[in-house]
Amino acid sequence: MAPDHPASPDHPAFTLPTTGPDPLPWDTALAAVLGYVRGRRPLRYRSPTEREGRWVQVAAFGHDRFDARPVPAGPLGEDDVLVAEGLHGRLDPAGWAAVRDGLDEAQSTTDALVARAAGRALWELPEDELSVLGEPGTVGAHLRALAGLPEPQPRYVLAALHHRHPRLVPLLSRATWLQSVPHVREGDSSVAAVVHRELRADDAAFAALETATTDLLGRELSRLRLHDLLVYLAGTLRLTTAVALGEQTEEWLRWHSARMPVARDVQAHLHVPRAGPGR
Repeated sequence: MAPDHPASPDHPAFTLPTTGPDPLPWDTALAAVLGYVRGRRPLRYRSPTEREGRWVQVAAFGHDRFDARPVPAGPLGEDDVLVAEGLHGRLDPAGWAAVRDGLDEAQSTTDALVARAAGRALWELPEDELSVLGEPGTVGAHLRALAGLPEPQPRYVLAALHHRHPRLVPLLSRATWLQSVPHVREGDSSVAAVVHRELRADDAAFAALETATTDLLGRELSRLRLHDLLVYLAGTLRLTTAVALGEQTEEWLRWHSARMPVARDVQAHLHVPRAGPGR
């Protein structure tokens, strides 16, 4: 269940089947994203040269290790493996070699995918692009081919590609896949069609969240990434933690303070005088 925020007077709630049966209040989603980006947790650290350790604050989630990294230039390569490790964890030598080979294998499919999208974001594509009825050569077909690479390649390859194309290539993890696959419909090319459908259904809420997070954080997180965060946090039962961390951030306090005059105006407009005696 999502943390209990009142409905925002300014923005609609999210109705995302992949996060659960209940609407997700817009304010809750904003706090969760801020917590994912800015949240910190204590870690006891002791270097080999120290007799006693000390407490340090480290990132609670993967934003700094993944989203904040520079975007590699040129053909897919080793820098892209490092980016993907920031999200999904370190690979052993055999896994590293497999993912590196997977990036080489994915290059031509990625080029075809980007060409097919023609500068459009995933949510801007027509439904046929994520339907088997439109295949072959569709965006959905290319994404399914990338997700069909042998393990451990798919998660890492798609993370690397999302980092380069954050408006087009959805991320994939076991948690988000499990949240999404029950909502696949007949004719869908893959779980990417579920993401596409939810982004379009909640277009206004995602557009507002994308704008708000960009303004508050000073950098853009695409609504495709925002969708992934909400599904991941809900599916791994980390949503409450992320919201609590987000509500402690300077960005949340700044946003909430800016909203207060609006909230007071709404309350004044809706104020109904109490009935007099005898009523």
